[in-house]
Amino acid sequence: VQLQASGGGLVQPGGSLRLSCTASGRTFSRYRMAWFRQGPGQEREFVASIGASINWSGSTYYADSVRGRFTISRDIAKNTVYLQMDSLKPEDTAVYYCALRFGVGLVTSSSEYDNWGQGTLVTVFS
Repeated sequence: VQLQASGGGLVQPGGSLRLSCTASGRTFSRYRMAWFRQGPGQEREFVASIGASINWSGSTYYADSVRGRFTISRDIAKNTVYLQMDSLKPEDTAVYYCALRFGVGLVTSSSEYDNWGQGTLVTVFS
């Protein structure tokens, strides 16, 4: 499965962006998808995850730092997962990566994900 992320850009604090990640090669609704991010000089960290639409009913999970501000969703017909980011803060500045996990279960470790998109840069500045 190949993943293509897009939607990053420059935004002021309090603004919004929507990231997209389009999958090709397999029916991705069967797999858990997630967003991670890596800020300057930081390790890659978990942001949000959405379960497979078949057995996990698309359940979502968020890092504490983004809960209530970010929303992950999936459009099965378009083979695309989204990350709606609202009330953005300077500390949200990072390269954002989408990832796919073939295994079952909710995990937040990047090592547990199998396929990765190329990353899209989000910069929040005053």
